[in-house]
Amino acid sequence: MTKFKLEYIWLDGYKPTPNLRGKTLIKEFESFPTLEQLPNWGFDGSSTQQAEGNSSDCVLKPVAVYPDPVRTNGVLVLCEVMMPDAKTPHPSNTRATILDDEDAWFGFEQEYFFYKNGRPLGFPETGFPAPQGPYYTGVGYSNVGDIARQIVEEHLDICLAAGLNHEGVNAEVAKGQWEFQIFGKGSRKAADEIWLARYLMQRLTEKYGIDIEYHCKPLGDTDWNGSGMHANFSTRYMREVGGKAYFESLMAAFAEAREDHIAVYGPDNHMRLTGKHETASIHQFSWGVADRGASIRVPHSFVNNGYRGYLEDRRPNSQGDPYQIASQILKTISTVPTDVEAQKAA
Repeated sequence: MTKFKLEYIWLDGYKPTPNLRGKTLIKEFESFPTLEQLPNWGFDGSSTQQAEGNSSDCVLKPVAVYPDPVRTNGVLVLCEVMMPDAKTPHPSNTRATILDDEDAWFGFEQEYFFYKNGRPLGFPETGFPAPQGPYYTGVGYSNVGDIARQIVEEHLDICLAAGLNHEGVNAEVAKGQWEFQIFGKGSRKAADEIWLARYLMQRLTEKYGIDIEYHCKPLGDTDWNGSGMHANFSTRYMREVGGKAYFESLMAAFAEAREDHIAVYGPDNHMRLTGKHETASIHQFSWGVADRGASIRVPHSFVNNGYRGYLEDRRPNSQGDPYQIASQILKTISTVPTDVEAQKAA
């Protein structure tokens, strides 16, 4: 028997953006535990904005398990928060009620800033560094500094060793800003891995004395870019059938549901979606081929392949809850009948 360090990870009840929480349980198993072997656990919800002090018990229900490469015999246990009956999802549990479809594929582009002493990493103590331009996919000390790439590479290795479907990294447009990409088949799978990748990044940077800033516009109304979490998405029908008529109906549905999407695409998005810096206005919906200033960017490959493939919603921001983002995208897609459904209805 081996004693395993089970890191139970969950989202707290803070609004508008939940925080990641984690605590360790030691349990003995003959080998690396399966999800079915992991017990429910509890925590003090009055300390996480999820319960009152006079009735503070909340339940952690394991829903996904991954190896923790950083710890000897470590296990990452992603959990949903349940009410004390262990059956009813807690109101803060956005994972439990989302739409999910294993044939719906999502790729999230998570942007963020490294922060140290209240400033983006690489910024002088006062004022600003040289304007944006050389930092995006930049190389060299003057562009990316001496520690950011080390953290990014270490994070990449940890995520891959944990079994997360991490697909790439790059320095972003603003100084101190970076991005990683996560892909998953199914909204829950993709969102689970974004949250775990965020957790691993935040835990990693503890030893460097650096914070991760996810706010979508941390530098306010300046010429410095904000941070997004662009959502690339496709369904089986979009990949295999598609077609221009279906695409146009889909875009009409996204335009109609604009406010529903904005409501769950992350707080303070009005600060980022200004129509500047490669963003569409928060008050409008648009799409365009290879247009980084559109609400939804349509890749050339999509059009060239007979309007089949994936699309990129550029409106979700870096603070967004990927569970809600993916679910809303699926909800809007579900309102558009496919040719097969239209024929059945006729």
